[in-house]
This record gives sequence, structure tokens and C-alpha cells, in this order.
Amino acid sequence: MDHRTAMARDLDHGQPPDGAPDEQAAQQHAPGTEPAHHAVHISIDQVSVRYGAFTAVRDVCFDVPRNAITALIGPSGCGKSTLLRTINRMNDLVPGATTTGAVTYNGEDIYAEGVDPVEVRRRIGMVFQKPNPFPKSIYDNVAFGPRLNGRKRDLDDLVEHSLRRAALWDEVKDKLAQSGLSLSGGQQQRLCIARAIAVDPDVILMDEPCSALDPIATLRIEELMKDMASEYTIVIVTHNMQQAARVSDLTAFFTVDMDNERQERTGVLVEIDDTDTIFTNASDPRTEAYITGRFG
Repeated sequence: MDHRTAMARDLDHGQPPDGAPDEQAAQQHAPGTEPAHHAVHISIDQVSVRYGAFTAVRDVCFDVPRNAITALIGPSGCGKSTLLRTINRMNDLVPGATTTGAVTYNGEDIYAEGVDPVEVRRRIGMVFQKPNPFPKSIYDNVAFGPRLNGRKRDLDDLVEHSLRRAALWDEVKDKLAQSGLSLSGGQQQRLCIARAIAVDPDVILMDEPCSALDPIATLRIEELMKDMASEYTIVIVTHNMQQAARVSDLTAFFTVDMDNERQERTGVLVEIDDTDTIFTNASDPRTEAYITGRFG
């Protein structure tokens, strides 16, 4: 899809289509689904994901506020990462995966007919659990996406800008020709963040981005996330309760619903609220039990 088309303009940064302003979207959802001072950027409405006959996550509804960090927490197997991948249609790449419900981004359902998933993924970038730089130079890692999108001019400035935004420029500016694989784990993850930034998204999804990193590298990534939230909407999956408490504005708790008769486990959203509320005054006892370590 040509990013100059009307569909792409609907998806563009902060430009919901006529008749669906952010304020109206916010009014359609229950109180407590986003901080009052943030407009709704993404709405997830009755989303279920199945892999063949297996339902991984069921009937999820919540809003993602703009320019804030939303954390998804919960025990293993509760569908956090699956749900995260629905936000930029990454599950489309999984054989047998089907998604129902609506994911609305800037007022446009990204699963509607005619929406190009490649364009969706350009605007909603993703950083994975394990750093995955390409076997290319540091420079070429960052320039890869813009080149793929046809950009030929000002690549030097774009690479520098992206590396600065990822808090990596000062560490690599004299070795841009070296392989991205030569960097430390924490540097590689920041390189992957710079690569995501380079294609000019306005949402960044992070699937346990610090799970493979040491504490010092983890702290750098957390500081980077908090700094980036002024320019990007961020959704993060984490198993680290302290990390969710430190970096996020909003926290969603998922758990596993067990159907004993059918012997099936399905991920469900228990509650979502401001992070301080989730960690100090959760409304559901299952949330408190998980956060305090009594299960999960």
C-alpha cells in the first residue's frame, strides 16, 4: 500500500479519521482504561487469537494511551506476547493463527479489509526478547528499513539521529562499519531499538526486551524507554514486576483460565489500571496474589 493513500493517512501519526477523534474513542471505554491526561492511541476490542483449534487469548478489551508506557504482566502462557503481536499483525506470519475482534490504531481498524500489514508494522515497530541485529554493519542495521522503504538521501543524518534516540551514538560513532553482532547484548538491544526508530514509527512494542540482559544493561534500556515515551507510545511485555512498576504508566494483568472439562488453558485479561493502583490497590484478588508472589 502506498503510504500516501487515504488509508495510510488515516493510520498516520495522531490523525484519526473524521468522526472518530481521540476524545470520542476514550469515551467509549470504561473508566480506568487509560490515564486521564493521555488520549487513546490504540483500542483493543474483543480480541481473541487462536492457533488452529487452540484459543491462546480470549475477548481482550483495553485502550493503549498515547505517549505512555503500558506493561502487560502475568504468568507464562497467559497470552501476553500473543496479544502484543496482534497490535502490529505479527501473528499474520504464524501458520494457523487467526485473530478476531478489532484493533483500532488512530481510529482505523488495522484488521479491516484493504489495510496493508507491512504498512502497519512500519508504523508500529517491534523489539524482540532476544537482541537480533542483522549480520551487517552497525550503520547498515539502522539504514536497512529506510532503504527498504526507498529512502536514499540524508541516511547519515538519519542513522545518527536514530542511534542518538537509542542512547547508543556516543558508544558506536567511531565504529559504524563494524558488525552489529560485535556489540554487547545491551548495545545490540539498543541497536535494535535504533533500527525500529529509523523507519519513523509512533508506536513501539517490546516483548521482554531485557530478559536476556544483565542488570546494568537492563537499567539502560529502562531509562531509554522512559525517555522515549515523550515521542512514542510503548507497550511492553515483562515478567519482571519491579520493571513494570518502575517504567510503566499503565499495567494490564493477564492470567490463565483453565477449562477442566476440555483440558484447555486460555489467556484472559483480569484488569488494567494505572500502575500505582495495580501494585498498591488492585481490584481483583488474582492480581494481588500474582504481584505478591502467591502464584505465578
